[in-house]
Amino acid sequence: MDIRRAKQEIKDSIEAYLAKDEFGEYRIPAVRQRPVLLMGPPGIGKTQIMEQIAHELEIALVAYTITHHTRQSAVGLPFIREKEYGGETYSVTEYTMSEIIASVYEKMEKTGIHEGILFIDEINCVSETLAPTMLQFLQGKTFGNQKMPEGWIIVAAGNPPQYNKSVREFDVVTLDRLKKIDVEADFPVWKEYAYRQGIHPAVISYLELRRENFYRIENTVDGKQFVTARGWEDLSELIYVYELLGKTVDRDVAYQYLQHPTVAKDFANYLELYYKYKKDYSVGDVLEGKWEDAAAAKIRTASFDEHLSIISLLNGKLGEMFSECYRMDAYVSRLYEYLICYRENRATMMLDDVRIMAEKDLEKQKKSELLTKEQEHIFRRVTEALTRFTSELKGELFIGDSALDEVRRMFAGETGKLDELKQKTAEMLENAFRFLEETFGESQEMVAFVTELNANYFSTWFIRENGSDMYYRYNKGLLFDDRQQEILGEMDEAEGLLNQGIK
Repeated sequence: MDIRRAKQEIKDSIEAYLAKDEFGEYRIPAVRQRPVLLMGPPGIGKTQIMEQIAHELEIALVAYTITHHTRQSAVGLPFIREKEYGGETYSVTEYTMSEIIASVYEKMEKTGIHEGILFIDEINCVSETLAPTMLQFLQGKTFGNQKMPEGWIIVAAGNPPQYNKSVREFDVVTLDRLKKIDVEADFPVWKEYAYRQGIHPAVISYLELRRENFYRIENTVDGKQFVTARGWEDLSELIYVYELLGKTVDRDVAYQYLQHPTVAKDFANYLELYYKYKKDYSVGDVLEGKWEDAAAAKIRTASFDEHLSIISLLNGKLGEMFSECYRMDAYVSRLYEYLICYRENRATMMLDDVRIMAEKDLEKQKKSELLTKEQEHIFRRVTEALTRFTSELKGELFIGDSALDEVRRMFAGETGKLDELKQKTAEMLENAFRFLEETFGESQEMVAFVTELNANYFSTWFIRENGSDMYYRYNKGLLFDDRQQEILGEMDEAEGLLNQGIK
């Protein structure tokens, strides 16, 4: 199954394992809570989905790569204890607490959360000395004589043997105690994740054209050559920073992340063209509604892959606007909640008290480790705004109702900025539709543009919240029923010709 379905399966299992009856007992006893074993190729996001599940279920997460451990760190160190049996004293070997089990207790102490996931990666790549311990762990949920605390679910991940020569096969006895989920790389699912994570538009558009290069692992006379989803994501981060620093991602740099020479060369060439099109066609001007008829005519006669690159450039810039609208909307909504608290309690609270409350809430959420980086940034914007509001109130010496009126005025300034941003984004979206309509009409290019809007979490959020007549018109006209299949078929045929070098 794909990684999205695997995530849902794991999430459903954990919710079932943590469900309690009216007496507060787990409905599925610990002995029947099978550890989840997630098997799939490397670099497809197994660790990331565990982080997402923990955040969404608001439970803790402890993650280990088991290949970094020895038997001593997993089981604990031996020590001698004197015990009496039948009136005789004997020296008995016991073990200190496992480092891994200790980490679970430390996480509970640190976060105050007493339910969670213990995630063990590369479970089937353990050393010879640690293998029996891992089997005991999966079968009995113990390391040595230390049991997992109640309310903690075991999820393990591993790679199939074709990807790792160090893999150890599990026997039937072990597999019969596991909930095994096999997962495969899937580009359409990853693309949705890529938009949400802000993967560089050039990476997304390249892989849309060359889906076969999304995930490749090949054995050659020169050794393994491979490209993984992790490689694309890490390269995307580098591209963004290189752009800021004025540096170039060439073939050699790409190969450091895409360890397949053909793919690295092909992507580096594409990226060079991507930047050229960005400069030649002035995408910023197009989204501002400024383009010449000659420019549209030039684009119309260009190759199909050039058309898709231009569409990617449009979607890339729009994507930045959509995500900024989303974040600012979330910021304004959170700020509004604190200001409502101030309004309803101003007889006993000052605005500075609300600021302190927000800062404490942020620290509490950070301590629980349930905040994503995006959520933390939104929280910080709220505390910064409250700090600014408080400073302005003190500077002007507002009191009583005049202070509340001033707070309303300052908040109106923030909502005004949001409205301006949404209006600008809506105009840019309409300009993009008008440009594509004038340049290509109802074509596969328009299908590609609307399809990418539908794949992007932030664009679908923006359109749902703010509407777009042109989107609704083209979404219905181009993507439904037989017309959708017909035009998508034309795209597949055009891409096939392109891959064969036929123009």
